[in-house]
Amino acid sequence: MGLLGAPLERYDYLTFLALILILAAVMGLFLFLMGLPGRIAIKRNHPHAEAVKIMGWMGFLAVVPWVHAFMWAFHDGVTVDLRRMPEDERKNIRDEIKRLGGDVKEEYREASDDGTPSDDNAKS
Repeated sequence: MGLLGAPLERYDYLTFLALILILAAVMGLFLFLMGLPGRIAIKRNHPHAEAVKIMGWMGFLAVVPWVHAFMWAFHDGVTVDLRRMPEDERKNIRDEIKRLGGDVKEEYREASDDGTPSDDNAKS
């Protein structure tokens, strides 16, 4: 017995398969968009990358916090914590980006004695 008393045919099964595939694609897109601000912040070595990541995941249902996290991910977050010297702040940002799995940008790499970034910390 099929839908509304009619037997199920091959096209009915193809319709169900298409609906399931569309639902899976929408869910995949939803998950991709939810994590996008965090991935952008990590890639750009944002000093508050973890906060942007959490705000992207948690704020997606209300839309406005997600949009804020998306804009915040692109913000050049050059803020210096006054409790630390600039080199300590760079080290803190460098450690945080490494912990989150991102690549450290040139400006945050450790400097050698002559002031240039050392090759040990540069990724090839």
